Amino acid sequence: MKQLLFIFFTVSMFAQQDVDQFSQWESERSLAMKQLLINPNTANYDVQHQLLEIQVDPASSSIAGTVTTTFRAKTDMAGITFDLSNNMAVSSVMMNGTALVFNQDLTDELTITFVNTMSADEVEEIVVSYSGNPISSGFGSYEATTHNNDPIVWTLSEPYGAKGWWPCKQDLNDKIDILDVKITTPVANAEGEEYVAVSNGLEQGQTVSNGLKTTHYRHQHPIPAYLVAFAVTNYTIYSHTVENNGNPFEIINYVYPESLETSQASTAVTVDIMNLFIDLFEPYPYEDEKYGHAQFGWGGGMEHTTVSFMGGFSRGLIAHELAHQWFGDKITCGSWRDIWLNEGFATFLTGLVSEHLDGPEGHLTWKESKINSITSQPDGSVYLSESDTTNVGRIFSSRLTYNKGSMVLHMLRKKMGDEAFFQGVQSYLSHPDLAYAYAKTVDFIPIMEAHYGNSLTEFFQDWLYNEGYPSYDIQWSAIGSNEIVVTLNQTQSHESVDFFEAEVKVRMTGDNGEVQDVLLNHTSSGQSFAVATNFEVTDLVFDPEKDILSNGNSLTLGLPSDQWQSGLRLYPNPTSDSLRVDAPGIKIKSVSIYNLQGQLLNKLKRTNEIDLSEVSAGQVILVFETNKGEVEKIVVKQ
Repeated sequence: MKQLLFIFFTVSMFAQQDVDQFSQWESERSLAMKQLLINPNTANYDVQHQLLEIQVDPASSSIAGTVTTTFRAKTDMAGITFDLSNNMAVSSVMMNGTALVFNQDLTDELTITFVNTMSADEVEEIVVSYSGNPISSGFGSYEATTHNNDPIVWTLSEPYGAKGWWPCKQDLNDKIDILDVKITTPVANAEGEEYVAVSNGLEQGQTVSNGLKTTHYRHQHPIPAYLVAFAVTNYTIYSHTVENNGNPFEIINYVYPESLETSQASTAVTVDIMNLFIDLFEPYPYEDEKYGHAQFGWGGGMEHTTVSFMGGFSRGLIAHELAHQWFGDKITCGSWRDIWLNEGFATFLTGLVSEHLDGPEGHLTWKESKINSITSQPDGSVYLSESDTTNVGRIFSSRLTYNKGSMVLHMLRKKMGDEAFFQGVQSYLSHPDLAYAYAKTVDFIPIMEAHYGNSLTEFFQDWLYNEGYPSYDIQWSAIGSNEIVVTLNQTQSHESVDFFEAEVKVRMTGDNGEVQDVLLNHTSSGQSFAVATNFEVTDLVFDPEKDILSNGNSLTLGLPSDQWQSGLRLYPNPTSDSLRVDAPGIKIKSVSIYNLQGQLLNKLKRTNEIDLSEVSAGQVILVFETNKGEVEKIVVKQ
C-alpha cells in the first residue's frame, strides 16, 4: 500500500515515520469514503477480460472512455451491476450490438438490464461508454496536477477508489483474468515534450493519429480492480536488468526529467532487492512482463501490479512496494480484515532487506523501531473486526497492520526456524487455490502449521487475533560457578491474553568475554530454569536481539532462588551421547525431552541416565517432574 516518503532518512527512520504519516493521510481520506462494505449486487458474475480504452489530457481533469467487459454468469442473470461513482456519466451500454437500458443512482452503482436473461455459465461481452471529471469524487483515486509546471495525470485506487474513474467490480472476490489498457493522449505537452503513458503489464505498442497517441498495455495475470492504474506525463525512461538465472527481465523506471539524476542513483538497489526476494521466496511473479516504477504526485508509493507508483526512491519504499508484487498482488488479501497479509508481509520484507544489506545491527534497529511503535499503546489486534473495515485509517494502521503484522511474522519465523518458515511461505505463494487469487488468514495458518509440524493456534490467537503485548520481570542468581537459575514472570498489557507463550532468549556473559545464549521455553509466569554454563556468569541480557514483541521489562540480579534446583545436576554438558543425572534428596518422577520448537521427543521414567543418541544436535530442553516441583534444564547435544 501507499507509504509516504522521506528520502533523506535512514532505513529505520523511514520504516516508522513513513507509515505513520501515511496512516494520518489515510485517516483523513477515510472521512470521504462511503459504501465500504461488500456489494452483493456484483457477486453473480466472474470477470474474465476487461479492455479499458481511455482518453485523457494531463492538462485537464476529465476522462472519457469505453470499458469492454467479458464475463461469465455464475447464476441466471437478468442484468448486471458495476461499481461506478455517480459523477461519471454513462452515455451508452451495448451488448451484441444492441443498446441496453441502464440506470445510475446515488449508491454509486451502474445497473444494466439485459434484453434476455443469461443462463448460468454463459459468457457475454458488454461495452460501457462514459465520461466525466473524477476529481469531483474527492476520493484521491484520480489526480490531474503538475510537477515542475508540467502536467501529469495518475490514478491510485486502493482500497475503494477504482469506481471513481472507471466502471468496475471492486470487491475482493474476483480478479480480472486478462487486462488490456489503451491510453489515448495528446502527443506532447505545450512545451513540445512527448507524453509517455504507463500502465500494468507489457507495452504492446503505440500508434499516432490526428495529433493523438495511443499506448497499449496488456497484463495477462489476474488482477483486482484496485490495482489497475495508469499515469501520463513527460516521463524519462531508463532500465535496470535482472539477470534472473539466464532469463533476464527489465526493471523500467518512468521518472520526471528533473529527477533523472537522483532517481538513477537510487533505483539501482532494486536489482539487489529483487534478487533477494527471488532467492528467499520464488521467481518474480510477473517476469514475463516487467517490473517498474512510475513517479507520481504523492509522497509515497503504491504497488500497482508490475509498476509501483512512487513519490520518491528511498530503499525502504522500493523494498516495500516490490514486496507487494508477491504479497498483495500475486496473492491478495481476501477481505480488508486480512489486510495484514498484504501490509504486514511487505513491512516484514523491508526488515529482511535490512537484515541482508545492513547486517545484524541494522536489523536490530529495524526491530526496535517496530516494537517502540507497537507498544506505544497497550491494545490493538492485527486482525480487523468487521466494523474496522469501514474505517480506512484503521485498515491501514501503521502501528497494527504494518508494524505489529510484521513483528508477528518475525516471531513466527523465530518459532518455526528459518527452514520451516520460508518453506511454508513458499508453499503459501504457490498454493494452487491462492496463487494469483485471494487469501484469508484462515488459509495461511494451516499451511504454516503443516511445515511447522504442530499447531500454531495459540500463537496466532495471542499475537494476531487478540491484543496487547507482554512485559517480563526477569530474576536470576548464580549457583556456584557453572550454573544459574532464571525465573521469568510476565504481565500482559491487555486482558484479552492471559499469557503469551514464547521462547525467550537470554544472553549470559562473563568477565573474560565469554558469551552463551540459551532459549527458555516460557509457558507459565513464575517459571524457573536452571542453566548450566562453562564459565562464571557475571551479567545477563534479556532478548538481546529484540525477537519478542515486549516492553517495560525489568531484570534483577541476585534474588533468592529455590536452591533445591541446584541439587539436580546433569553431566557431561555438552554431551554427544548420554547424560548422567545426579539428584541427591530429590525424587524424580519423570523427565520429558523437548526440542526448541516445543515438540515432545520422548518421556522417560528411568532418570539416572538419559539417552540422547537419537536426538538432533543443538539445544535440548529437559523438563523434570520431581517431588519438589518442576524444573527445566537445558543441555547441548553435540
